[in-house]
Amino acid sequence: MDHGLKFSDPAKYSRVLRRAHELVISGVPRPEIPEMLADSWRRSMALGISPDQHSPRHLHEASEVLELRREHRLQQVMPALSELLADDSGDGRHLLVLADANGEILWRVGSPQVLRQADQLEFSEGADWSEAGIGTNAISEVLVTGQPVQLFSAEHLVRTHHEWACTAAPITDTTTGQLLGVLDVSGPLESLTADTLRMVRCAVSMAEVLLTRPNAGGLLHAGSAGRPARRPTQRQVQRPVERPATAVESLELLGEQPTAVFRDGTRMPLTLRRAEILALLDSRARGWTADELAYELHGDAGIAASIRTEMFRVRSMLGDTVASHPYRFSAGLADHSDAGRVLRLLREGRVSDALEAYRAPLLSRSGTLAVQLLRDRLDLALGAAVRSSLDAGLIIRWLSTDMGSADMSAIEALGSLIGRGDPRYLSFRAGVAAAD
Repeated sequence: MDHGLKFSDPAKYSRVLRRAHELVISGVPRPEIPEMLADSWRRSMALGISPDQHSPRHLHEASEVLELRREHRLQQVMPALSELLADDSGDGRHLLVLADANGEILWRVGSPQVLRQADQLEFSEGADWSEAGIGTNAISEVLVTGQPVQLFSAEHLVRTHHEWACTAAPITDTTTGQLLGVLDVSGPLESLTADTLRMVRCAVSMAEVLLTRPNAGGLLHAGSAGRPARRPTQRQVQRPVERPATAVESLELLGEQPTAVFRDGTRMPLTLRRAEILALLDSRARGWTADELAYELHGDAGIAASIRTEMFRVRSMLGDTVASHPYRFSAGLADHSDAGRVLRLLREGRVSDALEAYRAPLLSRSGTLAVQLLRDRLDLALGAAVRSSLDAGLIIRWLSTDMGSADMSAIEALGSLIGRGDPRYLSFRAGVAAAD
């Protein structure tokens, strides 16, 4: 059986599993259903769970779950897990779930659409998703095996779960080995990607590290939507020096060495990928969704979950100067990049100052098309402003830069101002010809 079909053709893979499900339930073994999974089905049915059952066992009311959250150690890491994996935007496709060590759901975060779908399965706070509560599912399998698990469609025992794909992994106390809970990412079949299991494992590793830090998650309280309030404390783990949320002074995105500059004078080099993301954020005040950034940076192969991982790291470094849902600069950092300053000076009519500030191309090492377009926008805007100034000195300064050296329109504008026999005009024209 081609297991890759779950990503390339999830509907076809689901049909194969559903046929196997019916045969195994009737007592006919099938290779599509591993024996360990079939054993879980048999245990579940022995506990009274029917494949036609719809409702899980409910252990607590919503008000009681709020109290359970406040007393649970995983409250410390829920904000970080939400930041890394949750997608509660309007078009979010998956649900982030955190259950306790017995399989009771304590937290869930997702888009309104996915939450409604989950409500139809009673996949909600206070529900018991152990084998005894609702039969074989990813959470129950983690409780049994102690290992990360991924269940797709009819690998679940209950038929109403066959439209879902679920990936779960245990969160443990690394000093004692005690199971603290289960992290689960679930959604409709098409929401599953080849990176989902890796992302869940990465998130669990992060959570287990955070749990070793005293008060790593801060004092959290459940919000009205069931999502814990956030505090910008993840930076304690990512950076040796804790910084206030407003500590970022500016971003240097021009040239080959992108850097974040903090108000205490320290500087932090940025990887090219993070700098590319920040350049895109700088270009649009209304912000970007994870899906949009994934497409801009990776095309059709882009994965929103990878962007969320990168954005979690970016926000851990830069704090609340980068907002989420959608990702964008907060007011404290808006127009505070060197590239943004060039555009702002042009809007103010300060062409000479803009030319002085434009010291190098935007992220000159980046070959990403979206960044190239932003780079071209800067060149075109400054070139047009310089030419319109009818100032021979400004035009000569522009043509003397790497960014303006090939601007034939500026060369011709200079020729009109100083004469086409002038050595300066001829030298710039000859330079372009030699480059060609």
